[in-house]
Amino acid sequence: MQKQKNMKLGAAGLFFVFSLLFFVLICRFLYIGVTGTAGGEVLASKIDKKYEKEQVIEAKRGSILDTKGDVIAVDTSSYILRAILSEKESERVKDPEMTASKLAKYIDMDEQAIYERLSKKGAYQVEFGSAGKDLTQDTKQKIEKLELPGITFGRTNKRFYPNGVFASHLIGYVEKDEETEEMTGKFGIEKYLNKELQETDGKLTYESDFWGLILPGAEEKVSAPHNGNNVSLTIDKKIQTFLEDSMNKVQGKYKPEQIIAIVSNPKTGEILAMGQRPTFHPTTKEGLTDTWRNLAIEETYEPGSTFKTFTLAAAVEEGVFNPNDSFTTGRYKAATGSIGDHSGIEPGKTMSFLEGVQRSSNVAFATLAMDKIGADTFRDYLTKFGFDKKTGIDLPNEITGKIQYKYKMEKVTTAFGQGTTVTPIQQIQAASAVANDGKMMQPYVIKSISNQDTGKVLKTTKPKVAGEPISAETAKQVREYLETVVSAKKGTGKKYAIDGYDVAGKTGTAQIPGPTGQYLAGKENYFFSFLGMAPAEDPQLVVYVAVKQPKLGVSYVGADPLSEIFNPVMQNSLMYLNIKPSDLKKQETNKIEDYTDQPINSSVKELEELGYEVEVIGTGRKVLDQSPKSGSSLLQGEKIILRSEGAMKVPDMAGWSLRDVMKVASIAKLNLNTSGTGYVGKQSPKGGTKVKEGDSFKVELRQPEKPPKDSPTKETTVE
Repeated sequence: MQKQKNMKLGAAGLFFVFSLLFFVLICRFLYIGVTGTAGGEVLASKIDKKYEKEQVIEAKRGSILDTKGDVIAVDTSSYILRAILSEKESERVKDPEMTASKLAKYIDMDEQAIYERLSKKGAYQVEFGSAGKDLTQDTKQKIEKLELPGITFGRTNKRFYPNGVFASHLIGYVEKDEETEEMTGKFGIEKYLNKELQETDGKLTYESDFWGLILPGAEEKVSAPHNGNNVSLTIDKKIQTFLEDSMNKVQGKYKPEQIIAIVSNPKTGEILAMGQRPTFHPTTKEGLTDTWRNLAIEETYEPGSTFKTFTLAAAVEEGVFNPNDSFTTGRYKAATGSIGDHSGIEPGKTMSFLEGVQRSSNVAFATLAMDKIGADTFRDYLTKFGFDKKTGIDLPNEITGKIQYKYKMEKVTTAFGQGTTVTPIQQIQAASAVANDGKMMQPYVIKSISNQDTGKVLKTTKPKVAGEPISAETAKQVREYLETVVSAKKGTGKKYAIDGYDVAGKTGTAQIPGPTGQYLAGKENYFFSFLGMAPAEDPQLVVYVAVKQPKLGVSYVGADPLSEIFNPVMQNSLMYLNIKPSDLKKQETNKIEDYTDQPINSSVKELEELGYEVEVIGTGRKVLDQSPKSGSSLLQGEKIILRSEGAMKVPDMAGWSLRDVMKVASIAKLNLNTSGTGYVGKQSPKGGTKVKEGDSFKVELRQPEKPPKDSPTKETTVE
């Protein structure tokens, strides 16, 4: 009886406990239902986060373009290969072995390694490391044609530099920032204008089911992406290509420690080309080091005799330069010593100051600066020419040189470019005053910034006069004197003469300080340079070229590698810009008439009787167009292109000049692509091939072969 009573009490106790627990549970459910919270967190928010998915909408970084809109740097689509391994039969990879076998033909991964990834247990999705990233559109399409179940792609943007090594130190490159995970400019324009070029990705937010698919009727929230702005540069792709090709040849032939070259428009300050060696590839980063810098603006040098350009300009402006006055060669005495001339000038001879300019006499220029201009006045001109401060070029990390001008010997050596240091871009700016009738133009490379989507121009750089250190008349006289440096029989610049154009310029051979502070000895241990402008009477281009410590051997001098850059770059650029040759006035010229709508046969006959070479494009009987246009001045024997009706065939252009090739490309409306310098050695398509407007046409220019000289030994001259 007592046992039964205890059992009833136990059952009642258990009932009470379970009832209490049930009551607490019900209360908890009611609390959660009413408040929507548990443990201090909102459950609805937790549920939203669990089933809310976010998808990135990629924006595009702004493009970098040349002065005519050709692409230098651009974001392009690349693809990531993925494989779905989910439990859904309709989505997953069905045959890992077969899939691995086929994928191995298109990505750089071993078939077994692919199979192991496709056989991974418990994974919803797998990728293939670097082998499956940055796939091109072509590779993607080839894999898609295989129709492999479970194989998908993700799209991403990749920075593309279509020209490869092309003003790399100026353009820079982009790299993923480790902290922000964003692609960020790390050098050059990419870094300097990163805020303008930088894109902002958008996102798509939506509610999904267990499998991550959007729920029917679910609301989509879109945050729009914002593309970066486009940047247009003053760099001209054609001129930059001329420069890159020439530097490549010189680098391979002479293996110098450094090459620096700049092409500018002295009328505006626009930098049309800028290059250096060593260089790097912006995509592969080959050649890139932690100490990389833009030598044109981030490195100073003792300029050597190119600096005499500005000593001469100061003397002419002060009215103290008489080309017929004379001085005695040998040595110029300063307070603590004396300086002498280079080995090419015999001491103790009477020489005119004009010949001293032509032969780059240190004594002549020391005399001009110290005895005729005066040390203090000459120092003022260095300030006027901008050598005391940065040019302000729109590139990062510009530095300025140092004018060493405390002691008499420093003042003397500065007159001919030793001791004092400057940057190449400072010399380009100063030279613009000589080339631009006294107006010194600030150099710049950023032409404009525009909206990538609308094309609206947001900012434009206008030419800026940085100073007027000399008069227009002085500038003209200085150009005339510097032209004789190239044309005179004993001029140091004879190697820089180019056919059809008068060049004014100054050579330079600067000594290089060694690790002990003493100047290095030896034929090759110099900083060779040339600062030239053309056409001399009204310069349209200024070109500065410097080569440091080239391997010259016994057969070459410093002017050889310099001229192998300066000459083709200057000549091809002037021709490309349609600058008329300087000696046009000296030759018999005629104005071409308008032959449009005239019969082809009679037009050809008339022009050939006048002494012109005529090339006809087309098979019709009537002239549709001509190049040069009517009214143009022609030289005797110049090539004339006539276009008629009917199908066009490209002529055999072997041996043609770039100028004549451009006539054909213009009149036939072909997309011309050139490489090399000189005259046509190869063309595609070949002569006689039918073409239509808009077709691509490529020519490879080559220098004509020169007969070997009797003796390979050349005179070594050090200024």
